[in-house]
Amino acid sequence: MADKIKFVLALLLVVAGVAAFYLLGESAWLIVRVLCVIVGVLAGAAVGYTTVPGKQFAGFAGESISELKKVVWPTKKETMQTTGAVFAFVVIMALVLFLIDKSVETVIYTLILGWKS
Repeated sequence: MADKIKFVLALLLVVAGVAAFYLLGESAWLIVRVLCVIVGVLAGAAVGYTTVPGKQFAGFAGESISELKKVVWPTKKETMQTTGAVFAFVVIMALVLFLIDKSVETVIYTLILGWKS
């Protein structure tokens, strides 16, 4: 039950930050309005972190970051080659589909229906 109350409080803090952004309107500098939103989100996140699901999420996020560091990213050359291959495939498939479409159109309209003479 305490976790639910903390989640509601966290949500209310985020909503309060966003509401302050709109309530201040043109009477305050933009930086002050943006800081209200940032403070609301950070306060909500801090309260949310104190819950059991919040700590589980933080652990999951940490594990995700460590797994992301293990990824071997492609080099620029590999990326360009793969992009070129995909682009060439798309162009070839577009031509093939165009030819199939025109062939079917010719068969239907000229040979079957006799509309184009």
